[in-house]
Amino acid sequence: MAKENCSTVTEFILLGLSDVPKLRVPLFLVFLLIYGVTVLANLGMVALIQLSSHLNAPMYFFFSHLFFVDFGYSSIIVPQMLTNIFTKDKTTSFHGCMVQLYLFCTYAITEVFLLAVMAYDRFVTICNPLLYMVIMSQKLCAGLVSGCYLYASICSLIHLCLTLEIPGYKSNVINHFFCDLPPLLNLACSDVTVNEVLLYIVFNFNEVITITIILPSYLFILITILKMHSAEGRHKAFSTCASHLTYHRLPWNNPVHLLPAQFWH
Repeated sequence: MAKENCSTVTEFILLGLSDVPKLRVPLFLVFLLIYGVTVLANLGMVALIQLSSHLNAPMYFFFSHLFFVDFGYSSIIVPQMLTNIFTKDKTTSFHGCMVQLYLFCTYAITEVFLLAVMAYDRFVTICNPLLYMVIMSQKLCAGLVSGCYLYASICSLIHLCLTLEIPGYKSNVINHFFCDLPPLLNLACSDVTVNEVLLYIVFNFNEVITITIILPSYLFILITILKMHSAEGRHKAFSTCASHLTYHRLPWNNPVHLLPAQFWH
């Protein structure tokens, strides 16, 4: 791309979900409803866990942070997406785009590691029930959750700093419904090999680490359950894991999960 076609960007234009006028109202109402349920469900569960003295086990502590994270990265994407559906002005400032990128990466990475931490928590619950409260102490739980947030923040900050180093863009039109890293890198007119390699490394590293924790944990859980002689004990053990296994598959937890990139264009 010739250098003269590159320019410094002060704002981006998000194309959003669809430019078909007839779809605006149905799309707005559908995603407004889903987002409303998301907010009420996640914040309601956080409030319930915090206020109830019966829900003070480590599992519910992790769940409260998982609900908060889902609320967080839904809220940094969906409100602007709903605004863009109805308005002709689909612009977002450069700094607003960077903030959205940073927060989305932070919440997304935090969620995957929280799921891994919860898998370990379920492993200790079922495989070492007598030592559960000793191993999963309040200090350890707070440290694990803080570590998830801290690691995610550092990863996102590195991506953000490298993105801010991009001198210019071929266009300020993002074919997406929010400021995500891959669409931004596609618009860069400078060499972004370092950004792409780092994105690939971080993504795969996070996947490997979390899968390495989750799969062995549930493998040991399964072996332990199969060794149980009591049908009631097996049922109880399965039920303690069911919420964790199905949580991130429920569509109301995050309406963004329903949308693939470049949706409906």
